[in-house]
Amino acid sequence: MTNRQRTVVFVWRRIPPPFLIGGAEVSQQLLAEEFAAAGWSTFYLASHEPPWSDDSTMPSMLRHLDDVGVPYLCSDAKDEITYTWNGVHVRALPGDRIASALERSLETLSPQLVITSQEGSAEFARIARGRTTVAGWLHSVSKTGLHVLDGGPHHALATSRFVLGRTPGPQNNVVLYPPFKAAEGHGLHRDRDVLMVNPVPAKGSALLHQLIAQMPERHFTLVEGWWDTSAEFTHYSNVTYLPRTYDMDSLYARHRLQIVPSVVEDAFPRVIVEAGLAGLPTLGVRRGGIPEAVEHPGLLMDGDAPAEAWAARIRALTHSELDALRQHARHRAERLLRPCLPELAAAGVIPS
Repeated sequence: MTNRQRTVVFVWRRIPPPFLIGGAEVSQQLLAEEFAAAGWSTFYLASHEPPWSDDSTMPSMLRHLDDVGVPYLCSDAKDEITYTWNGVHVRALPGDRIASALERSLETLSPQLVITSQEGSAEFARIARGRTTVAGWLHSVSKTGLHVLDGGPHHALATSRFVLGRTPGPQNNVVLYPPFKAAEGHGLHRDRDVLMVNPVPAKGSALLHQLIAQMPERHFTLVEGWWDTSAEFTHYSNVTYLPRTYDMDSLYARHRLQIVPSVVEDAFPRVIVEAGLAGLPTLGVRRGGIPEAVEHPGLLMDGDAPAEAWAARIRALTHSELDALRQHARHRAERLLRPCLPELAAAGVIPS
């Protein structure tokens, strides 16, 4: 069997490529694109009605596809859209029709692999596991992240060693670090100060407020993540709040330091590695998979460290120390610029 005869189906209840909300969306898009580039017929079943909202995102999806010049087809009922993105055949439909769409795809496509994760993924795993190989991708150790295991996938792809240590079950458990691509925007002047992405409570916005107030001499750039929290920061003179953007590389390249003070056990924050690829070091909390992504003791803070300790560490970073930390961050991140399919083959998830 040649690669061109192989088929993989990604299926979940979240939005499809190229619409990005968080790390899971980016990771799955990049892996799907790698399958397509390797000659696999790659299909992506997803919803324009994400599980965290009662509203359809189809209008904004269509506007973006129009803006980037990607042709698409809408169903007669205007509730389904199909298009191709970087070789990946995407079908976005109402959430309550994804299970039946998966069943039909199993019949018509006969895929060698189904990859599923997050909300509703246990149902998709149960539907597919008797027909083909199923891999559940564990993007977090939350109830949502581990939900796919309830469906009995053949393989569990843990996004870090930290996640692997929390993964129970009889299935084949392996680490699959997220895929990454090389940063763009090198050579930009680092004329901006401290960066934080996704300033919401789970990611440490309470400590962030304290830091902003305690460090009026430093400027903070905040980037919208899961939802818009800009109204919480309008009264600060040392804050720039940016809407969600597809061009993070230039932001990473222009800042001097990124902070990740999450209060939840992040699995393996993409922003740490993405920033490192642009030479931006991250000061993170010693919690979850963050130490695994940072890999530098001088850039880790204890989970109970007060804002005063964070402020002292930020102020203590000299230009020469930041230069050395930039080199370390880039070196650590570049080790993750690798093809992922050989790792899946080595783990027995796909044929070698």
